[in-house]
This record gives sequence, C-alpha cells and structure tokens, in this order.
Amino acid sequence: MILREIFIFVAAFAAFASAVAAYLAAFHGEASLKEVLSTAFAAVVGLYVGRFIERRLADGRS
Repeated sequence: MILREIFIFVAAFAAFASAVAAYLAAFHGEASLKEVLSTAFAAVVGLYVGRFIERRLADGRS
C-alpha cells in the first residue's frame, strides 16, 4: 500500500516536472530548476489534496 503511494508520488512529480519544464522552455526560452521543482511540488500537493477530498466524499463524509 505505501509502496503504491510512493510510486504515485514519484510518477506524478516526474510528469508535472517534465510538463512544466517543457512549457517554460517552449514559451519562455529557459527553465530554471527552482521554478520547475517548486511548480511540480505544488501540483503534486494539489493532486494529493484532491485525492484526499475524493476519498472522503466517496466514504460519505463531508
């Protein structure tokens, strides 16, 4: 169970980081490591908040 969560975290972080880096490189000409990592981290936090809310709603808790 915990191994699955770690895999989801790593895969989501890698996916968001690569997407952010590609966007910054394509539209701004440069992609700083700080911007890429901080934006990817914020996206993963949002992903986990959404998963937490979805699980609570599926259980019938508000």
